[in-house]
Amino acid sequence: MLEGTTPELEAFRSEVRAWIGENFPPELCAAEKQDEYYQLMPRYPEGPDFARWKERVVEKGWGTPGWPTTYGGGGLPTEQARIVLQEFVGNGAYNPVQGMGTSLLGPTLLEYGNDEQKATHLPRISRGEVRWCQGYSEPGSGSDLASLQTKAEDKGDHYLVNGQKIWTSGSLWAHWIFCLVRTDPTVKHDGISFLLIDMSTPGIEVRPIEIISGQSPFSEVFFTDVVVPKENLVGKLNAGWTIAKRLLQFERDATNNNRRQLAGDQRPIDEIAKEYVGVDEEGRIADPDLRMRIIRHMMAYKNLTLLQQRMLEETKAGQGPSAATSVVKNARAHTQQEREELLIEIMGYQGLGWTGDGFKDMELETTRAFLSNKAMSIYSGTSEVQWNIVAKRILGLRDHQ
Repeated sequence: MLEGTTPELEAFRSEVRAWIGENFPPELCAAEKQDEYYQLMPRYPEGPDFARWKERVVEKGWGTPGWPTTYGGGGLPTEQARIVLQEFVGNGAYNPVQGMGTSLLGPTLLEYGNDEQKATHLPRISRGEVRWCQGYSEPGSGSDLASLQTKAEDKGDHYLVNGQKIWTSGSLWAHWIFCLVRTDPTVKHDGISFLLIDMSTPGIEVRPIEIISGQSPFSEVFFTDVVVPKENLVGKLNAGWTIAKRLLQFERDATNNNRRQLAGDQRPIDEIAKEYVGVDEEGRIADPDLRMRIIRHMMAYKNLTLLQQRMLEETKAGQGPSAATSVVKNARAHTQQEREELLIEIMGYQGLGWTGDGFKDMELETTRAFLSNKAMSIYSGTSEVQWNIVAKRILGLRDHQ
């Protein structure tokens, strides 16, 4: 039995695994089909196999297993909902409606949205019909997000939005964007509101940002005299900063618990080291210095799993994520980055490939993971921002005057 679980939860886990085994199309188990799903996100693959899997998951409400059934969810308690999502990943049966709608906006609307907003948006998210993106960061307003300048002017029956967002993941394919806007220029945090904006509205322009791999996972988004109905304001006017912080907790929670590992080989790192570096006469990793660092890393990884388990225990009463997500977010970023740095060292020249027949697929994927996951300490709020949150909200420290 897993640590921190119960016979009842393990029985439910077995039920979930059995259901996945019966309903996940075997055609989607192939490695190339798995890669297709994660490479396409936030879009979804096409074809009858994926459509069949999505239909079955939506019918059961397991795309959003912890949401109320009223909005298309599974109505499950927190622990059972997490088990469903864990078993999807653990059995290669990814969540077919996963996206910013399910992990970020949906939980936020459940807390702050009015009845009409929840009835309008949540069922479409649960069915995987609408893709969302996040309009937070701006040029000059990244870590200091509260300095954002995109403004929404009150025009009577609507808001008129002008400004720019940047690093907007998935905006090329999103139908809607949840957006922080300035509605009072005279104050900083208390002058921000939270708007829902249809991306098809005239005046919105999306410009892709190309990265070194040639892909464009995120873009700049420009708003020029964009008309937004007033009913799209979530919460109260000028109270968006509170909502924004809550959504970021959901984002860090999703990053900590549901993110697929990107490294190409997820075997225990000591096994990989023995394969590449060799062993001594006692069967240990031949390089004693490397062996010591790998042991420390494996201990840190175990500590991380226990910390995540503790967070899960704290949500038994159905409460959402807390400021502790900042601790786990930083720990996870450090641990994952350290793993890939060790792997590159272990593989030597074989860990430096980008393409070519001289490298295994796993080696090439590890190189890409090494580069890609450097961003783990930046996205969802930089490590420095997370430590500030820990200092203020957990340790109770305050800035010196």
